[in-house]
Amino acid sequence: MKHRSPSFYAGVSVATSVVTIVLKFWAYSVTDSVGLLSDAIESLVNIVAALVALAVLYYVAFGPDDDHNFGHDKAEYFSSGIEGGLIIAAAVAIVWSAIPRLIEPRAIEQITLGIVLTVAASAANALCAWVLLRAAKVHRSITLEADARHLLTDVWTSAGVLVGIVVANATGWARLDPLVAIAVAVHIVWTGWSLIRRSFDGLMDRAIPANEQAKLIEVLERYKTQGCDYHQLRTRQSGKRSFIDVHLLVTGTTSVLDGHDVVERFEAEVRTLLPHVEVLTHLEPIEDPRSYEAAPKPHKH
Repeated sequence: MKHRSPSFYAGVSVATSVVTIVLKFWAYSVTDSVGLLSDAIESLVNIVAALVALAVLYYVAFGPDDDHNFGHDKAEYFSSGIEGGLIIAAAVAIVWSAIPRLIEPRAIEQITLGIVLTVAASAANALCAWVLLRAAKVHRSITLEADARHLLTDVWTSAGVLVGIVVANATGWARLDPLVAIAVAVHIVWTGWSLIRRSFDGLMDRAIPANEQAKLIEVLERYKTQGCDYHQLRTRQSGKRSFIDVHLLVTGTTSVLDGHDVVERFEAEVRTLLPHVEVLTHLEPIEDPRSYEAAPKPHKH
């Protein structure tokens, strides 16, 4: 999987979305089920989101340049946020379509064919989501992960819709069909909001995860037992990459060469534990009071 670029997997998502849209709108056309219409509307969001992801990943692949010295990785958070917004827009459209059918319910037609088409579309989405999740883990891509999570949400949405129309058909309670559609809308709003919140966290330079911070602290504490010290530790995430900024203190009698060796060894250890991390280390003399003049500490909210 490593030899495939993130853009390749975004392209797979686009192709899968085209297939599922055709199948789901076909299922809606033969059944006239507003529940299946809500499922098809969400699939329209899938293809728009997949196209946005493809464009963003292509842009990110350019890497650092004169105007963006740290690369373009944060663009992935925009993709995830846009997808979240589109999901919420789809939920509004679903409710808008369901309300008239709730007032004037209609019987569901050709339910067997509709179920077969929807199951086929869900199988395609589930397979694509599995592939994207594996790729997201390899490439540390929030864009691919967001797309995969959305596709999995679509699978569960389809399952809920199918149960609803089967029960509605069996009981003759036609209003269950639009009620299921509204329930789908409420469910996907939560998914959309989760993606938007995660994107916001990324754009606000959220610290690296706690488990990664623990590994970093373990290395720094080991250096303290060797006569060094540290402070001003700051971390942040930016797409698939993370950044660490720390002040490392050594004795004032340490030569420039020996101090440089300490820093090189420390940074190499961190990169071994966290290969996706870039480390910036500021070397200071441990005896100098100015070394401890810290910038304002971040406070908890």
